[in-house]
Amino acid sequence: MAWKMDNPLYSMSSEEDNRKTIELWEFQKYGGLWEGNNRLPYPFTWLIALIILTSFMLTMPIWGQRPSAELYAPMVELMDSPEVQQLATGPEKIAYLTERAMEVHKGAKDSRLPGMLDRHPIMWEDLQLAAPAIREIAAGGGGTYGLESFNVIGDQVVLGNFSGSYRPDGKRERVQPWFDKGFVIDMFYVSYFVLAMLLVIKRLPHFSNKPDMTKSA
Repeated sequence: MAWKMDNPLYSMSSEEDNRKTIELWEFQKYGGLWEGNNRLPYPFTWLIALIILTSFMLTMPIWGQRPSAELYAPMVELMDSPEVQQLATGPEKIAYLTERAMEVHKGAKDSRLPGMLDRHPIMWEDLQLAAPAIREIAAGGGGTYGLESFNVIGDQVVLGNFSGSYRPDGKRERVQPWFDKGFVIDMFYVSYFVLAMLLVIKRLPHFSNKPDMTKSA
């Protein structure tokens, strides 16, 4: 089964292999399932491409996304205010703080913050437990790393485990990039799937070669 690569979009099999395949279809017939040897319809091909493209576009902003301490810093600043303390329940306090934080983030340089806050709500109890660490980092307790370099996982505030480019002080950036390992992995497996399907399809006879299903076995 020789591979023929001079015209891969036509067929990757030699003419001899294609002829043998056509003869096999004509002999075995398979209940008439192969008699058309038609190409994949163009609308279906474009539909597959559209599904892959829209899936990447819609999910790319949230691949491996983790909320940063910067996200909840405006909430921590206001959590002890009279407006918050007069509210009766935790959900009411969080709703008020989220609304105020949204207003702050809409004016921030990072346009992703409002969407991230919407996708990463926090409970009042967790905010109370995480608040001391967030305040400490905001006051310079994080050393050379700011709030944007720390992740909030439940009620824990930890330095991000990302390894970005080196900073002037010799330390690595700890801010999450726009892509994550999930993006790289997904790109690999989608590309692998498309390439594997192309190799399988193009090893078959070209759709212009039609078996004669009227031949008797």
